[in-house]
Amino acid sequence: MGKFWGTLGIEYGRCEPDCFLCEDSCLKAKADGKDSRIKTVHLPEEGFHGLLKCNQCGEPACMEVCPTGAINKSIKDGIVRINEDKCVGCGLCTLGCPYGGVYYDAVQKTAYKCDNCDGDPKCVEACENAVLTYSEGRRVFERLGDELQSHGVLTCQGCGEELGIRMAFRTLGEDVILFGGPGCSVVTFMGTTMGSQVKVPTMIGCMTNLPSIAAGVSRYFKKIGQDATLVVFAGDGMASDVGFQSLSGAAERGEKIIYICLDNEGYMNTGAQRSGTSPYKSWTSTTPIGKKGRGKDRKAKYLPLIMALHGVSYVATASVSFLEDYTQKLLKAKTVTDGMSYIHLLCPCPTGWRSPMNRTIELGKMAVETNYFPLWEAEHGKFRFNYKPKSPKPLTEFTQLTGRFSHLTDEDNYELQESINSRFELIKSLTERGV
Repeated sequence: MGKFWGTLGIEYGRCEPDCFLCEDSCLKAKADGKDSRIKTVHLPEEGFHGLLKCNQCGEPACMEVCPTGAINKSIKDGIVRINEDKCVGCGLCTLGCPYGGVYYDAVQKTAYKCDNCDGDPKCVEACENAVLTYSEGRRVFERLGDELQSHGVLTCQGCGEELGIRMAFRTLGEDVILFGGPGCSVVTFMGTTMGSQVKVPTMIGCMTNLPSIAAGVSRYFKKIGQDATLVVFAGDGMASDVGFQSLSGAAERGEKIIYICLDNEGYMNTGAQRSGTSPYKSWTSTTPIGKKGRGKDRKAKYLPLIMALHGVSYVATASVSFLEDYTQKLLKAKTVTDGMSYIHLLCPCPTGWRSPMNRTIELGKMAVETNYFPLWEAEHGKFRFNYKPKSPKPLTEFTQLTGRFSHLTDEDNYELQESINSRFELIKSLTERGV
């Protein structure tokens, strides 16, 4: 029985022609004489290659029409299952399902469907092209009720930082002390008056001294014999540029704080100026596109690796588009007792990235799927990938989503792709060596 509610995801239309690996794996996993629970759909004349399977609906129509109560949706893992002992073979469920996800076995006279292999779908393991994915969403859903932040915020529509901060509150709980400074992040927990938009103690500092302030508070709690979770939210400009000195010092001293860099790849709060993490060749308001400039002419500073090489106890990259991975890393950071935890969170910024406000999640996902922003962690110097695309997509599938890269030529795209490949191989070599 699966521990978490899970979702079997499909990239519709992206299957390889004449591929049946998922069906073969399903037949092998079940071995009960029935056909595969997942069905490939190959329509070469239409140029479409995809899949059909049960969606594990929130309100299953098949369950509603079943006259014997043989179909039930589990409250433990969200899977819709058919009890064959109760099934009379009427076939109403196959008609009731609007997605074609329930099938009928004429020989055994019973209905059958996908049950996600009880939370460990074998078809996902067999899919060589990463068309199928499995996400354990319950890790996120079980925290949605713990709201410590105001529902109304002052950020731009589609802001990735707002989602990242809100999820951090829900995950870490109310036993935290929050530290913030000038930047987009501060408007998510400070109101327009003297009030606050969060239900936890908050301290606002300067761009240069947040880690120092948090370190002082941490040492005070240590002196009085109390434990506290101290969380610093800082933009990438503050972390990689203006406030890097105090961050580096706190990391070297092993201060017991959680530092979360909200990376939207620029000084977005003041007009989308270039920062140390702004990507190579990207447009910013201070690296414009024109006769004398073609975007940023320097490669981005890879801050998470720099922090890992400080000997920080726990370092991780995360994305607002992979919330279950992010929540697990937050929980792991909270358990660290022997030094700093550093999480580098990619927060797409529709405003500064010149993209539609409804593309935030898509941007974050494509950044990971193209290896532009790989997800990894390092615990006391031991590196590992948390997710590695089986078939990485071309970087252009990420860059074409934002206006800041619209000026790129084929040569520019090639050079940027090579830069991303080189950085990924560096991280990969560290994971393989176990450094």
